[in-house]
Amino acid sequence: MKQLFIIILLIIALPKGEEKPQSLPSFYDINANTIDGHAISMEKYRGKKVLIVNVASECGFTPQYEGLQRLHETHGKSLAVLGFPSNNFLWQEPGTNSEIQTFCKLNYGVTFQLFEKIHVRGRDQHPLYKWLSDSSLNGWNDKIPSWNFSKYLIDEKGKLLEYYNMRIAPEDTAITRHLRSN
Repeated sequence: MKQLFIIILLIIALPKGEEKPQSLPSFYDINANTIDGHAISMEKYRGKKVLIVNVASECGFTPQYEGLQRLHETHGKSLAVLGFPSNNFLWQEPGTNSEIQTFCKLNYGVTFQLFEKIHVRGRDQHPLYKWLSDSSLNGWNDKIPSWNFSKYLIDEKGKLLEYYNMRIAPEDTAITRHLRSN
């Protein structure tokens, strides 16, 4: 009986076969609804850089819509600009999705992709922003949006390249140095 016990202990203590490292979830596995309610997989943007921005209509940084639109017009073949309205910061995005879409079109001529209003932080955080702000998911970054118009740049292969706070304008060289013109 003692020998059987020792054999069982040895079996338990022996090193197991090499375990494969778990791969991180992919940016391309995430879905979001457009501002008019259509589901889109981030897979749609494979092969392009993607600039993700949490936007708001009543913020001091709202004029950044102009720069985001210019980026879209200048780099649209190689860059997707994605705007995610959020009311997480001092209720600066109170409108409905329809009101937000109209505001952006009329005031800034926005033609880049806008999505439904979401939570970019907190317990109702959208899965996209969970991925963007959790290093165990994206590989390195834990920074959640600190205010409206925080930005995340994804490369053509779905890897998170950079996080930019709201003070970095869309056309700042910190961002544009990663882009090529159409």
